[in-house]
Amino acid sequence: MATYLLDSDVLIDALRGRGGRRELLARLVRGGHTLACCAVNLTEVYAGMRPEEEARTRGLLDGLECYPVTREIATWAGLLKRDWAKKGVTLAVTDVTVAATALANGLTLITGNRRHYPIPELDIFPLPEE
Repeated sequence: MATYLLDSDVLIDALRGRGGRRELLARLVRGGHTLACCAVNLTEVYAGMRPEEEARTRGLLDGLECYPVTREIATWAGLLKRDWAKKGVTLAVTDVTVAATALANGLTLITGNRRHYPIPELDIFPLPEE
């Protein structure tokens, strides 16, 4: 079974009932897969959380495995940002940190923002077209 790192957009969509994300995540869990996030996702989701979403947000996030941003991951993220900038591609610090977390831990990333992750060695879950 796989462990899937959920990007912040997927978490927010699941919390707000958009794009069939709740159903997708439930299907993965029923299939025996593990759902995870990282420290960056927690920060982004809590930063955008509406007051009425607090209990639901805590419930979802508390049920996920959470990966820390280690020195190794921070270094890898910085190098990814630098290397892509040399190619003329500006990537956000948050996105390269999520990518480095997935790469360092052998995780598959689930994101609705594929363009934020042009990194070829990153394993990205193919979301159904909406």
